[in-house]
Amino acid sequence: MTRDSPKPARRRPIVGVPCDVKMLGPHPFHAVGEKYIAAVDGGADCQPVLLPVPRAPLDAGADLDEIFALCDGIFLTGSHSNVHPELYGGAHPREGVLLDRQRDALTLDLIRACVARAVPLFCVCRGFQELNVAFGGTLHQHIHEEPGEPGFAPRLDHREGKDDPLEIQYGPAHEVTLMAGGVFEGLLGASKIEVNSLHGQGIAKLAPGLEVEGRAPDGTVEAVRVTGAKGFALGVQWHPEWRYWENPVSRKLFRAFGDAVRDAANITATQESKVSHGDGRGEDGEGRQHGRSGQVA
Repeated sequence: MTRDSPKPARRRPIVGVPCDVKMLGPHPFHAVGEKYIAAVDGGADCQPVLLPVPRAPLDAGADLDEIFALCDGIFLTGSHSNVHPELYGGAHPREGVLLDRQRDALTLDLIRACVARAVPLFCVCRGFQELNVAFGGTLHQHIHEEPGEPGFAPRLDHREGKDDPLEIQYGPAHEVTLMAGGVFEGLLGASKIEVNSLHGQGIAKLAPGLEVEGRAPDGTVEAVRVTGAKGFALGVQWHPEWRYWENPVSRKLFRAFGDAVRDAANITATQESKVSHGDGRGEDGEGRQHGRSGQVA
């Protein structure tokens, strides 16, 4: 290779980002906010790939196999829409509440499959709420109207000021106290952090299998992990993607997610290499090869 020869492309691991369905005029579009794409690209140093949310019913086997054949990790974003309350036994939503049944239909199955297959999973805002619902938890649909949690400060209004400049909306809003000895405390090297707050819903009943990792002063659950997950499986209620490069906490979160995705991609590449070179460890007892998902191909 000469000095002027192009260098071989560095294959960055791929993070799938499920889309929202948004109406532009009379037409539905599949979309993801640029700030989320930028955080995966720059903060996690991974290649973001947008995942459409098909209208057709999900084939939880074949469709998810296709996603995991492509993606080394999954990032679930925030959204203006909310998880449909029928998915957690909630009251019928009020008029004007935005919903996205197509996203719901993909993400809840996708979350459970990520944990089962040890695919790195990072969930923020709506994604954080999807994580709770996916494992059997419930949500407050209007958390600012709920009484405060016993033993904590009076209930905060966690919503942003819609008329405020974005710098104010996404600015520091309140502290989060991290659980002593927890994953987040170890990852961030702090017991308290400052976060933004732009949500009208929040966790009501914590799902079985989730562990609280951080709370707001009023007791609102702000960070969770999946108990016993073999891979990275964390969620936060705030928005670490907003100008992640300016915030040490956000940088650490996306760096840790990216490192987990890279580790998972390296394991997959090693397994595929062994299979392609005839290593018997890539086959089951009957000589059938296993694909990326760990399923018999």
